[in-house]
Amino acid sequence: MIDDNLLKKGKSLVSIIIPGFNEEAIITKNLSVICNYMKELEEKYQWELLLIDDGSTDRTGLLADEFARTNPKVKVLHHIVNLNLGNALKTGFAHAKGCYAVTLDLDLSYAPYHIGKILDTLEATAADMVIASPYMKGGKVTAVPYFRRILSRMVNRFMRMVAQQKFSTFTCMVRGYRTGFLNTLNLKTTDYEINPEILYKSMILRARIIEIPAHLDWTEQNKIGTKRKSGMRFVKTFYSGLMAGFIFRPYIYYLAIGLVLLILALYMIVWIFINTFRVLSEVTVQSEYFDDKFSYAIGLVFDKHPHAFLVGGITLLAAIQVLSLSFISLQNKRYFDELFHLGSSIIKDKKKIDYDNKTIS
Repeated sequence: MIDDNLLKKGKSLVSIIIPGFNEEAIITKNLSVICNYMKELEEKYQWELLLIDDGSTDRTGLLADEFARTNPKVKVLHHIVNLNLGNALKTGFAHAKGCYAVTLDLDLSYAPYHIGKILDTLEATAADMVIASPYMKGGKVTAVPYFRRILSRMVNRFMRMVAQQKFSTFTCMVRGYRTGFLNTLNLKTTDYEINPEILYKSMILRARIIEIPAHLDWTEQNKIGTKRKSGMRFVKTFYSGLMAGFIFRPYIYYLAIGLVLLILALYMIVWIFINTFRVLSEVTVQSEYFDDKFSYAIGLVFDKHPHAFLVGGITLLAAIQVLSLSFISLQNKRYFDELFHLGSSIIKDKKKIDYDNKTIS
């Protein structure tokens, strides 16, 4: 329950958004930890906690409802079936009443104190988004399995390279948002790609995005082991991260493939010319014209190595086609950026008009 008297005293309302799927092993304990931490912040913030039960097939929904009955600031939103992370977050965003929204993992692999750090940064910097990053300078990773840690770093470094931005973490869900800005993004993704999508669209709108050091700690999660039936599917997350890189710079994929094909084609062409000039010195054609001798030399090389001409020609044509796609993709991306920027401005203006009309009435 939100206290209007506290809001009048200037305390910002914060919405904590937590998606969950089959989390019965940890839900009651971790919700208690989060709520106890938020009580420590009540001198500065008014808060609500939105738990999205994303179609859990265990007792997650029942346990969440039981917890909410004794905690009036907790609201549980149920999906009848599992709609995946993107839809769970969008449900939370749609029901958030706060001027700030903070998304958090229910497993508490990022401890609740990150909420306070994110909120303080949002207010101190007037940022539109604050990202908790374990991979930036000052960040830390503890007890995460080696293979998973390496793959996660690889995905985020890849996305940093593709996006050509300074951010160290693109896939982390633990973030804070100014909800007025968040509501202009018109999000479409339904799965794990939603976090890169939010970042990408925020960059288009020239949002103020701040990254702060964070501590990713799997110590408690490793203790639970097989008792926890989670919706975390790392292989799918890893694949989604790679595919999300396509969102930021789609033309780079075509450009990279096109350049590889072009290098192969040029290698074959250069090889053909080198061998042609070697044969040319041995040609005994009765002609005073160089082009006759050169054509005859090419014919001799073709007779011995027809595959070189075939591979070189096909590869060159393929390179030209793929490079053309990269330029078309770049043009389309710029069109999309402009249209999205325009559309977001229209949505923002419409909401402002609706708010003004509501205030007047």
